[in-house]
Amino acid sequence: MGIFRKREKQAGKPTERRLPRHIAIILDGNGRWAKKRNLPRTAGHRVGAENFRRIATYCKDIGIEYLTLYAFSTENWKSPAEEVETIMSRLEKYLLEAIEQRERDKVRMEFFGDVSVLSPELQSLIARTRDISKRFEGVQVNICLNYGGRDEIVRAARACAEEGCEISEESMSAHMYSAGIPDPDLVIRPSGEYRLSNFLLWQIAHSELYFTDVLWPDFTTEELDKAIDDYNRRDRRFGGV
Repeated sequence: MGIFRKREKQAGKPTERRLPRHIAIILDGNGRWAKKRNLPRTAGHRVGAENFRRIATYCKDIGIEYLTLYAFSTENWKSPAEEVETIMSRLEKYLLEAIEQRERDKVRMEFFGDVSVLSPELQSLIARTRDISKRFEGVQVNICLNYGGRDEIVRAARACAEEGCEISEESMSAHMYSAGIPDPDLVIRPSGEYRLSNFLLWQIAHSELYFTDVLWPDFTTEELDKAIDDYNRRDRRFGGV
C-alpha cells in the first residue's frame, strides 16, 4: 500500500490521497518543446534537465520512495551528436551539483543501464554518486542511462545462465538493474506519445499507465499531482476480482 497524505478538496475539507511508492517517468518532448519556440533542440534538453531536478525534489518533498527517470535509451545514440553531447554534459553538471548537495538533500541515486560505454569522467561521477548514496536512507532516484528494457531482460537471462540458476520470475528479477526495488506503481509519459519505448518492460507488468500531451519541459509539479490524482481513481486488482 502507498503512503497516505492529506490534501484539500475544493470545498475545503481534507481528504486522504494514496501516494505511489514508485513513480517512473519517460522524459520525452524536449526537442519538440524547442522547435515550437524556434530554438535549437539542445535548448530543449537544457530546460528538460532543469525540470528533471525540479520534479525529483518535489517527489522527495511529498514522500515518494522511488523515482525512476528514463533519461537516455540505447536507441538515443542515433540522435544527432550535438544532442547526445548536450544530454551527457547536462547529466555531468547535474551529478556534480548533486554530489555537492547530497549531505543536505539525503537523496540516494542509482543508475540503470550499461554505463561502461560512457566517458571516463561520467563513469567516475556515477561511481562517486553510488558510493555516497550508500550512506543515506530515504527517497531513491534511479536514472536510466544507455538503458533498454529488452537489453536488460537479455542481460538478466544471460546472468542466470552463467550462474546455472533456474530461470524463474524470482531469479530474473534478482538480476535486473532494479533488483530489490518494488516495481513502479505508476508510469508517466509526457509529450503525447502513447507507447513505452522499451522502458522497464519487465517491471511494469502491473503498473498503471498515465499519458499526457504536456511536453517534458512543461511538466510541472501540478501536472505530476494530476497524474497522482488519476492514479488514485484506479482500481488496482492485480488480476483479482
